Amino acid sequence: MSEKSKYNKPQYFYNRELSWILFNYRVLEEAKDKTLPLLDRFKFLSITASNLDEFFMIRVASLKDMVQVNYTKKDIAGMTPGEQLEAINEKTHALVKDQYDTYNKMLLPALKKEHITIIDHHEDLSLEQEQYVDQYFRSEVYPVLTPMAVDSSRPFPLIRNKSLNIGALLKTTHETSEENPKKFRDLYMSHNGKKKKKNDDIDFATVQVPSVLPRYVEIPSNKEGEKTFILLEQIIEKNIDKLFMNYEILSVFPYRVMRNADLTIEEDDAADLLIEIEKQLKKRQWGEAIRLEVEADIDEKLLQTLKTELHIKESDIFKIHGPLDLTFLMKFSSLPEYDHLRSKPYTPQPAKWLHGDEHIFDQIKEHDILLHHPYETFDPVVDFVRQASKDPDVLAIKQTLYRVSSHSPIIASLAQAAENGKQVTVLVELKARFDEENNIIWARKLEQAGCHVIYGLVGLKTHSKITLVVRKEEDGIRRYVHLGTGNYNDSTAKLYTDMGLLTQQKAIGEDATAVFNMLSGYSEPAVWNKLIVAPIWLRDRFIQLIKRERDFAKTGKKAFIQAKMNSLCDAGIIAALYEASAAGVKIDLVVRGICCLKTGIPGISDNITVRSIVGDFLEHSRIFYFHNNGFEEVYMGSADWMPRNLDKRVEILFPVEDVSLKEEVIHIMDILLRDNKKAREMQADGTYKRVARRGKEPLSAQEYFCEEALANTKRKQHAPHSARKFEPLTPPEENDDFLS
Repeated sequence: MSEKSKYNKPQYFYNRELSWILFNYRVLEEAKDKTLPLLDRFKFLSITASNLDEFFMIRVASLKDMVQVNYTKKDIAGMTPGEQLEAINEKTHALVKDQYDTYNKMLLPALKKEHITIIDHHEDLSLEQEQYVDQYFRSEVYPVLTPMAVDSSRPFPLIRNKSLNIGALLKTTHETSEENPKKFRDLYMSHNGKKKKKNDDIDFATVQVPSVLPRYVEIPSNKEGEKTFILLEQIIEKNIDKLFMNYEILSVFPYRVMRNADLTIEEDDAADLLIEIEKQLKKRQWGEAIRLEVEADIDEKLLQTLKTELHIKESDIFKIHGPLDLTFLMKFSSLPEYDHLRSKPYTPQPAKWLHGDEHIFDQIKEHDILLHHPYETFDPVVDFVRQASKDPDVLAIKQTLYRVSSHSPIIASLAQAAENGKQVTVLVELKARFDEENNIIWARKLEQAGCHVIYGLVGLKTHSKITLVVRKEEDGIRRYVHLGTGNYNDSTAKLYTDMGLLTQQKAIGEDATAVFNMLSGYSEPAVWNKLIVAPIWLRDRFIQLIKRERDFAKTGKKAFIQAKMNSLCDAGIIAALYEASAAGVKIDLVVRGICCLKTGIPGISDNITVRSIVGDFLEHSRIFYFHNNGFEEVYMGSADWMPRNLDKRVEILFPVEDVSLKEEVIHIMDILLRDNKKAREMQADGTYKRVARRGKEPLSAQEYFCEEALANTKRKQHAPHSARKFEPLTPPEENDDFLS
């Protein structure tokens, strides 16, 4: 048996999709955690719902497409698309049940104890509340609604993806009188020459719950000192008769449809990628229905109508005990006047390696600068581009954009730079999933401002995070570079953990120029200095680094790997890790989401640990640390260990070589691996358990870094202006202030 086949057995891998479901369970555990503030728990429950929506729209949809074309190739775990769908169906139904058990049995009762009530059924309203709700419907809701009836002359309407709707069965009456004249339906049918059948007396009708109105509405409370809310769909349900006058309402229930939202773009045949993506975006709302959510006690005739018209299989129907679409809980978690029920918001601190009163280019020239978001503010990145746009010595700015905020200051600065006569080149990745429309808008605005805009590359996504500023100085042209692990998005930078490096190293500057030349003109340099680029040779480099540790271990030398990423599902990388582990390399991984690697396989993965951290911030940074026989190498970058990152995206891995900065990144990895409050460790059976804390001081990495950033700010305020030396904080077990 070859070494390759030895470590590539299907039984050594977890299925990617099932691993993702386990990740969403870890998020759900945060919603169940009674030690967290109550409204934070609502937020985590909302995240699980949002995650599940995207999972169905993309991953499940893709598998369904495979099954439809009889694609039977097995994944790394030996499962066909059909087998994966079957397993996913079982697991997601169980997950949804767990979501609503959490909502109904844990969160709502806890909310009541805080004198807050959410009314799920309008039948539970008091008379006073009924009157208020009816008035609210007449004044605020009714004018917005568009009821749609379905009969032999009017087809079933296209139900928008992810929209919440109310379906009703209506019975027509044929009695006419002065008070009850001939129905419009009857008149309409007769004018169209339609003959009525016996069963034509029952019609289906639907109305979309408008997303432009608040999903939850505060109403008068029955008790003083309490707050009471009702969901918008219940207000509409209660007043449904006002939408269908002179009809008998037989049944009325909410429903929600999930559609295939995975864009299929034939890039090679697209004359204009921007136009082609715009066309596909319009189709996203009307893709094949792949999931139907209904209330558990829905009328069977109504359900059958939905099944038939939407072409939904029984297995794709989710019968739910509670309100459909729990994503509204994210806004609900921000309920005003209840700050005591959520975590105190954290304010990002000034960057440790920067002084605010100095020109940013002067500081970068003096010393490489490490940034750690959101513990440290994203402002230096924004200022880097802003100062460059105004600096008369700056000749050119080049930047890749994947996801940006809706009011991006970076976009504004790039436009300003172009207007100031600077050469501005921006690669806007149009294929950034669910941000395509936003990116198209920004791309056109940048073009109008005079920027040279590149719309990504055919067949590849540009996922790298790089900014290059070319500046003319007294000693010649100097290139300043920002490299990061996260997007140039000032909003998500407050929520995601990411790292960044500002440098003017000549070697990196040359590589940065080569990257942009490659993106704009496909020209690749003969030699790369420092940057490691996918899909060219990033995979090979990772394999080399892993095998180097293996070789050290085989000769009896100390060898270890520490790495942090979002997902790990590349078979080649995992096999290399198995081989290194079998040789004695100690491998500690922090993987937030999907992990297809199995721990605890005798003789294969005995030396590998995998932990996942789910906290207030989304763990997003990618860090790779190799012992290298004592000559430690530390890298950061935009790529996970996934086939798409290594083979189908433009990614950049960059070294951290400054001794002080390298020490700090190693310190960050150390704290992450010591987390025993939020970390969960993978077990041999694939489940995750909280890290054992017996005999250890409690340590949350995210809390630690917040405290560390605050302490660094205080230290800078009292330190001499010239102090730039890195001084690590006291470890938590020796720092009583942190633990209090």
